[in-house]
Amino acid sequence: RTLKNTIRATGVGLHSGEKVYLTLKPAPVDSGIVFRRTDLDPVVEIRACAENVGETMLSTTLLKDGVRVATVEHLLSAMAGLGIDNCFVELSAAEVPIMDGSAGPFVFLLQSAGIAEQDAAKRFIRIKREVTVEEGDKKATLLPFEGFKVSFGIDFD
Repeated sequence: RTLKNTIRATGVGLHSGEKVYLTLKPAPVDSGIVFRRTDLDPVVEIRACAENVGETMLSTTLLKDGVRVATVEHLLSAMAGLGIDNCFVELSAAEVPIMDGSAGPFVFLLQSAGIAEQDAAKRFIRIKREVTVEEGDKKATLLPFEGFKVSFGIDFD
Protein backbone atom coordinates (compact mmCIF):
# COMPACT_ATOMS: atom_id res chain seq x y z
CA ARG A 1 0.00 0.00 0.00
CA THR A 2 1.03 3.58 -0.65
CA LEU A 3 -0.65 6.97 -0.80
CA LYS A 4 -3.00 8.05 -3.57
CA ASN A 5 -1.85 11.68 -3.40
CA THR A 6 0.94 13.85 -2.05
CA ILE A 7 0.11 15.70 1.18
CA ARG A 8 2.00 18.33 3.18
CA ALA A 9 2.11 19.55 6.77
CA THR A 10 4.17 21.96 8.82
CA GLY A 11 5.16 21.56 12.43
CA VAL A 12 7.94 21.87 14.96
CA GLY A 13 10.56 19.34 16.01
CA LEU A 14 10.05 18.37 19.66
CA HIS A 15 13.74 18.18 20.55
CA SER A 16 15.14 20.75 18.11
CA GLY A 17 12.37 23.36 18.28
CA GLU A 18 12.97 23.85 14.56
CA LYS A 19 10.16 24.49 12.05
CA VAL A 20 9.77 21.47 9.75
CA TYR A 21 8.04 21.09 6.40
CA LEU A 22 6.82 17.51 5.91
CA THR A 23 5.74 16.11 2.54
CA LEU A 24 4.37 12.58 2.19
CA LYS A 25 4.46 11.15 -1.34
CA PRO A 26 3.36 7.90 -3.00
CA ALA A 27 6.18 5.42 -3.65
CA PRO A 28 6.50 2.39 -5.96
CA VAL A 29 6.16 -1.21 -4.78
CA ASP A 30 9.07 -2.42 -2.62
CA SER A 31 10.38 1.12 -1.97
CA GLY A 32 9.63 0.85 1.72
CA ILE A 33 9.36 3.97 3.86
CA VAL A 34 12.15 6.31 2.77
CA PHE A 35 12.96 9.57 4.55
CA ARG A 36 14.46 12.30 2.34
CA ARG A 37 16.37 15.18 3.93
CA THR A 38 15.56 17.87 1.35
CA ASP A 39 17.40 20.53 3.38
CA LEU A 40 20.69 18.89 2.40
CA ASP A 41 22.50 19.18 -0.94
CA PRO A 42 22.60 16.56 -2.24
CA VAL A 43 19.38 15.18 -0.74
CA VAL A 44 20.08 12.23 1.58
CA GLU A 45 17.70 9.25 1.66
CA ILE A 46 17.39 7.09 4.77
CA ARG A 47 15.30 3.93 4.60
CA ALA A 48 13.22 3.14 7.67
CA CYS A 49 14.69 -0.23 8.65
CA ALA A 50 16.19 -1.74 11.80
CA GLU A 51 19.72 -1.47 10.40
CA ASN A 52 19.41 2.32 10.26
CA VAL A 53 18.23 2.82 13.85
CA GLY A 54 20.97 4.81 15.53
CA GLU A 55 19.49 6.11 18.77
CA THR A 56 16.47 5.27 20.93
CA MET A 57 16.86 7.59 23.93
CA LEU A 58 13.57 9.57 24.26
CA SER A 59 12.76 8.99 20.56
CA THR A 60 13.78 6.87 17.59
CA THR A 61 16.48 8.28 15.32
CA LEU A 62 17.51 6.87 11.96
CA LEU A 63 21.13 7.38 10.87
CA LYS A 64 22.93 6.98 7.55
CA ASP A 65 26.48 8.19 6.92
CA GLY A 66 26.21 10.67 9.80
CA VAL A 67 22.88 12.11 8.63
CA ARG A 68 19.99 11.87 11.09
CA VAL A 69 16.20 11.81 11.02
CA ALA A 70 14.81 11.96 14.55
CA THR A 71 11.45 11.31 16.22
CA VAL A 72 10.17 8.99 13.48
CA GLU A 73 8.13 6.71 15.75
CA HIS A 74 4.70 8.41 15.62
CA LEU A 75 4.68 8.73 11.84
CA LEU A 76 5.90 5.15 11.39
CA SER A 77 3.26 3.89 13.86
CA ALA A 78 0.53 5.61 11.85
CA MET A 79 1.84 4.05 8.63
CA ALA A 80 2.07 0.60 10.21
CA GLY A 81 -1.45 0.87 11.60
CA LEU A 82 -2.82 1.80 8.18
CA GLY A 83 -0.77 -0.86 6.39
CA ILE A 84 1.26 1.63 4.35
CA ASP A 85 4.42 -0.11 3.14
CA ASN A 86 5.75 2.36 0.57
CA CYS A 87 6.06 6.12 1.04
CA PHE A 88 8.56 8.91 0.48
CA VAL A 89 8.80 11.23 3.48
CA GLU A 90 10.45 14.56 2.65
CA LEU A 91 11.69 16.68 5.55
CA SER A 92 13.17 20.19 5.60
CA ALA A 93 15.01 19.47 8.87
CA ALA A 94 16.51 16.62 10.90
CA GLU A 95 13.36 15.84 12.88
CA VAL A 96 9.79 14.79 12.08
CA PRO A 97 7.35 17.40 13.47
CA ILE A 98 5.85 16.33 16.79
CA MET A 99 2.31 17.52 15.93
CA ASP A 100 0.23 16.76 19.09
CA GLY A 101 2.64 14.09 20.36
CA SER A 102 0.63 11.12 19.09
CA ALA A 103 0.17 9.23 15.82
CA GLY A 104 -3.32 10.76 15.43
CA PRO A 105 -2.44 13.76 13.23
CA PHE A 106 -0.35 11.51 10.98
CA VAL A 107 -3.26 9.06 10.63
CA PHE A 108 -5.44 12.02 9.60
CA LEU A 109 -2.85 13.20 7.04
CA LEU A 110 -2.40 9.72 5.56
CA GLN A 111 -6.15 9.10 5.33
CA SER A 112 -6.62 12.56 3.76
CA ALA A 113 -4.05 11.69 1.10
CA GLY A 114 -5.90 8.44 0.44
CA ILE A 115 -4.50 4.93 0.54
CA ALA A 116 -3.80 3.05 -2.68
CA GLU A 117 -3.48 -0.70 -3.00
CA GLN A 118 -0.48 -1.84 -5.03
CA ASP A 119 0.03 -4.81 -7.34
CA ALA A 120 2.24 -6.81 -5.01
CA ALA A 121 1.48 -9.20 -2.20
CA LYS A 122 2.52 -8.13 1.28
CA ARG A 123 5.48 -10.01 2.67
CA PHE A 124 5.39 -11.29 6.22
CA ILE A 125 7.85 -12.95 8.56
CA ARG A 126 6.70 -16.28 9.96
CA ILE A 127 8.36 -17.40 13.19
CA LYS A 128 8.84 -21.16 12.86
CA ARG A 129 10.90 -21.78 15.99
CA GLU A 130 11.70 -19.97 19.21
CA VAL A 131 14.27 -17.19 18.79
CA THR A 132 15.84 -15.37 21.75
CA VAL A 133 18.11 -12.34 21.58
CA GLU A 134 19.90 -11.08 24.69
CA GLU A 135 21.99 -7.99 25.30
CA GLY A 136 23.20 -7.36 28.83
CA ASP A 137 20.18 -7.60 31.14
CA LYS A 138 17.70 -7.24 28.22
CA LYS A 139 16.03 -10.14 26.45
CA ALA A 140 13.48 -10.58 23.65
CA THR A 141 11.91 -13.91 22.70
CA LEU A 142 9.87 -14.65 19.58
CA LEU A 143 7.64 -17.73 19.60
CA PRO A 144 5.72 -19.45 16.79
CA PHE A 145 2.01 -18.51 16.71
CA GLU A 146 -0.80 -18.98 14.20
CA GLY A 147 -1.84 -15.35 13.74
CA PHE A 148 -0.44 -12.15 15.20
CA LYS A 149 0.06 -11.59 18.91
CA VAL A 150 2.39 -9.30 20.83
CA SER A 151 2.88 -9.40 24.57
CA PHE A 152 5.70 -8.06 26.71
CA GLY A 153 6.75 -7.49 30.28
CA ILE A 154 9.05 -4.95 31.85
CA ASP A 155 10.84 -5.60 35.11
CA PHE A 156 12.15 -2.42 36.75
CA ASP A 157 14.37 -4.05 39.40
